[in-house]
Amino acid sequence: MFRYQGVLATAVQRMKYRSRTSLIGPLTDLMHEHLDKINAVDAVLAVPLHISRLRKREFNQSLSRANPVAQHLDVPLLIDSLVRIKQTPPQTTLEWKDRRSNVRNAFSVRRPQDVENKELLLVDDVLTTGSTVNECARMLRNAGAKSIHVLALARTA
Repeated sequence: MFRYQGVLATAVQRMKYRSRTSLIGPLTDLMHEHLDKINAVDAVLAVPLHISRLRKREFNQSLSRANPVAQHLDVPLLIDSLVRIKQTPPQTTLEWKDRRSNVRNAFSVRRPQDVENKELLLVDDVLTTGSTVNECARMLRNAGAKSIHVLALARTA
């Protein structure tokens, strides 16, 4: 995982907030060097966006990277199994102490049969406090997932 700073931070921000989808490929390539460290998984999921944010951005940056990761690992990509059911303020606008409560119960597992007894890889773009991936993992575990591994492009701290 890379540090979220400098050129990498600029590229991620341009991709997410300015729809520079041409950066998806190069940013995904950076993640591929970490795939050899991942033990066998049964499926890949992306941290989902709320439908209103998806409409605004027109793409889910995590899903854009999760697809080639699933292809590389030769496992299914579970697109609609984990969904965001609560529209929340962007985590970047909040203090660290408020981030966990912001995403609490914001996600739901729509199809538990897709994740039950499975080793899953959850793909996100940037980890700061880990609140978002932890909440996703909590929902997946509650739905019967055996284990959840996280792959992110960068970490802020």
